[in-house]
Formats: sequence, C-alpha cells, structure tokens
Amino acid sequence: MGINHSEIMLEQDEEGISPVLEPQTWNKKTVKMLYKALAHGHTETIARLVAAELEYWYHGPPPCQHMMKILTGESRHTEFKFKPRSIMAIGDLVIMEGWDGFKTYWVHVWTLNKEGVIIQFREYFNTWLTMLLRASETGDEFPVWQSDPWERLHRSLPDLVLAI
Repeated sequence: MGINHSEIMLEQDEEGISPVLEPQTWNKKTVKMLYKALAHGHTETIARLVAAELEYWYHGPPPCQHMMKILTGESRHTEFKFKPRSIMAIGDLVIMEGWDGFKTYWVHVWTLNKEGVIIQFREYFNTWLTMLLRASETGDEFPVWQSDPWERLHRSLPDLVLAI
C-alpha cells in the first residue's frame, strides 16, 4: 500500500497550478507528514507511510531508541517529542536532525521506495554523523551532509561516517 499523495499539501505557483514535484520533494513531504502523525498519535497515517517490514538500525545509548519505541507502540508519542530542526533529501534518503538542549541530539535517516513508502530507518542518538556519496565510476567519495556544527561545539560526540 502506497501513499495517497493528494493528502500532501502542494505549493502552488502564482496561477494556482500545483507543479509536478521531484521525488526528493515528495520524500521530504512524506517524512514531514510522518513526524506530524507521530506528534498527534495518528496510527493509521503512520501505518500508511511506513512499510510493515521496516529495516531498522540504531547507534547511541541503548535507552534512547525513542523513535523505534514509538513506531512499535512500546512507548507513547508523548514520552519523547521529536522536534526536527533541519531536513534534507538526497536521492531516496531523507535526513532529519534535531536537538533539545545540551543532552539530546539526534539524526534520523529515512529511506523511501519508489511508491513513497518508508522502508528503512536509521536512528543516531548523541552521535555526530557525516554522509558521503560514492561515485560509482571512480569510487571517489564526496561529503553531502554533516551534523550541525553548533552541537559539536558544546560537547564531545562519537563520529560515524555513512557512505551512500
């Protein structure tokens, strides 16, 4: 089951025509819709946006797997509130980043399939993340995203590099 993209509000140009959106834009809107549904406890919307067999990967302190606990119903959406501060789409990936004071910093990396359904989730908690894009022809790697340096100035965090 895919997403009904008509549920996603589209920006319109000055003539009131909704432009055709790039897949990256759809993916960002889909992930934004997920966070909104999570904040309000709308489980039906969450079930439409996330694949039943979600692949999950986590790095951080074991008690801080907040998103997976919410997605599986182990904890309520009110126990930990995710407040995204930045969002970026790269291909089929959407990266959300947020922090709350000096003790809580997280990065979520969501992978969406061609139907716009979230099929993979990587959660990094109190971890500095750098994403590299690997050129298939040469094998060279280029940085495409890095955790917000503001957070890095205030404390030491473990570093991870993710090649995409």
